Order: sequence, then structure tokens, then C-alpha cells
Amino acid sequence: MASPSGVLSMSKLIKPLWGGRLRNTVNVFGATLTSRREKSSLTGENIPPPAKYGGRHTVTLIPGDGIGPELLNHVREVFRFSCVPVDFEVVHVNSSLATEDDINNAITAIRRNGVALKGNIETIHTMPPSVKSRNNLLRTTLDLYANVMHCQSLPGVQTRHKNIDIMIIRENTEGEYSSLEHESVAGVVESLKIITRNNSLRIADYAFRLAREKGRRRVTAVHKANIMKLGDGLFLQCCREVAAGYPDITFDSMIVDNTTMQLVSKPEQFDVMVMPNLYGNVVSNVCAGLVGGPGLVPGANYGRNYAVFETATRNTGKSIANRNIANPTAMLLASCMMLDHLKLHDHASSIRNAVLTTMNETRLHTVDIGGQGTTSEVVQSIMRFIQSKGQLTTEL
Repeated sequence: MASPSGVLSMSKLIKPLWGGRLRNTVNVFGATLTSRREKSSLTGENIPPPAKYGGRHTVTLIPGDGIGPELLNHVREVFRFSCVPVDFEVVHVNSSLATEDDINNAITAIRRNGVALKGNIETIHTMPPSVKSRNNLLRTTLDLYANVMHCQSLPGVQTRHKNIDIMIIRENTEGEYSSLEHESVAGVVESLKIITRNNSLRIADYAFRLAREKGRRRVTAVHKANIMKLGDGLFLQCCREVAAGYPDITFDSMIVDNTTMQLVSKPEQFDVMVMPNLYGNVVSNVCAGLVGGPGLVPGANYGRNYAVFETATRNTGKSIANRNIANPTAMLLASCMMLDHLKLHDHASSIRNAVLTTMNETRLHTVDIGGQGTTSEVVQSIMRFIQSKGQLTTEL
């Protein structure tokens, strides 16, 4: 753990936004981690794999496409510099191939290691309908049913709205992402949206448990039950049933189109939000934009047995790939969430504090948030801060 003096200046700056939670930085961008760590004996869910080989952990690393490979190289650079006891098993997935051999190899590696850190894998829409999204295959095959994004205002980042602190819980395995489509007659395509009672109850309970464990006071279910009365109606009914078991938490619901308008006008009204798959995709991108963009927000996918960490908005960033201008913040913070999941809290806190300090005190920003810094310059500044705190490091 970084020394108290090492985070004192940051805690003074961040306290108005995060209520002094920087004292325990596991809570920052680690929304579900303490819940799974503390409650694993009760729920039987997602117990992180034990360390092996002299206290080291092996993590599957999937570079993905676009800016994924370069950002994950920077993560590895920071980990080596900080002497983090993690070894990466790198598995490349070629998104341009029609065969599923690559993604099956990646899934096997995650089953072996229990944890993964990944860049986004491009889904090429011009490929045949039989070629399924590799990202979607990974989540459904491993039953990573809960996608979690903690959207917070960051110190040092200028945005229209302040004090945003929203947790988004997205059902990750069904809905419009069921990959069930067919052309019934020429020119008529039917896409099936699958909503099941079991999965709806599961994600709703996850959201309410998380809200209770984090001291949250409200859960909002996002839906379109006024039009999709059976599908979204079932999801909404399941949320209401689960809410009845949590009388200490206020429950409300909101139609998805109104939700997007309310988010951009009064985002402070939201606390915890739970929703089906497609709405989660839309809302998470809106929320990322509210706090500064896709380069700032980490995300996680949790199942009973596995956890996969990535940037929250799942953008490949192909247009800025290999130009040394991508914002490394989201990927580095996702790696900190992964370290917390592995119970390497001191390393997670050290890297997280360095990322936030670089953003707020040195004001070294990449182009996406109004700065002129390069990716490499930001990463070097982060490593210098880690070194300045006296932590065991290798040479810069």
C-alpha cells in the first residue's frame, strides 16, 4: 500500500467527489471487487484463482485490435516496472478469420487461468452472418453474465457535469446479442431478442446485492416494456420481484429513450442502473462521454468462475492505432481492477494513485481530453510517480 503521505494531496483534491474514498482505493473503479471478495463464501461466486509458482499469478492477455495491443503493452511495461507478480499468457485472436479456432484457444486459456485482460476484438459486419462476434462468443461461452462499469467524474478532467458517480450493471449474455437471425422470405429478416426469467433474476439480484454492499440507495431498471411488453416486460417484472427483497433500497424504472435524455441533462439523479444487453451498450457509451470519453473508464465482466477485464466501452480505436496518442487511463485502471480481483491490493492502489495523480496534478493529458501528451509520456509520468513513492521498482 502506498504510504499515507503518498496519497495525501490526492485525497484532499478528490474528497469532494469521492467522499474521501481514496483512502481505500479498492473502492475506486473496483465496484464489484470487494463484494465478490467478501461475499464469495456466501454466494459461491467468482473466487479468484490462487497464486502459484512462488506467489505469482498467470493471467490470459488478449491484445485484440486497434489500440488494444499498444495499450496492453504499456500495461505490461507498468507491471514489470512495478514488480507486479503477474505473468501473462498472450493469446492472439485474428478478427478477420471466419474460423473460431483463435477465440476457442483464448477461451481455453481463460478457463485455465481464471482471469483475463483484453483489448476489444473487432467485429467485421461485412463477414457472413455465420461469423459471430468474438467478444460475444467469449462472454456467452464463459457465462460472463454481469458487465460492470463504474462511471465517475475524474479529477483534472473538464466536463459539463460534475460529481457523476453511476454504476451500470448490464446483462451480458442474451437480449439482442443472442446472434439468432434468419431471413424468413426474401427481403424480410427476423432478429430474435431473447429474455429469460432466470437470467433476468440473476442480473437483477446482482445489481441489488452490489447496491447494498456499496451503500447505494437506489436501483433504476432501464427498459422498453411499453413496446416490448413480453420481453422487456419480463425483465422489468423480474427486477420488481428482486426489489421486494431489498426494502432498504429504493427501486424505480425508466424507459430507455428517456434514460438517455435524463443522463445528458441530469446525470446526478442516477445511482445504480441495471438493464438488458443492448441498452447497456448504449447507456455505457453515453455515461463514458459524460465523464470525458472512452479512454477514461474501465470495465469488467464477471461470471461464477471467471472474470475478464477491459475498457468499458469496448471500442477498438482503429483510427488512432499506432499513433502514440491513445489514452492509456481506461486500460490501466482496468488492470488495477484485475489486480484487486487477484487480491494484489497494494499494487493496484499504487498504480491507480499514480494514474490519478498524473491526470490531476501534473495535468499531463492525451489529445482526447484536451491535452498534447502522448501515450508514452503519460505512462512514463505514471511510472515516475510510482518510483517517487519508494515502491520497489525496476529501472526506468
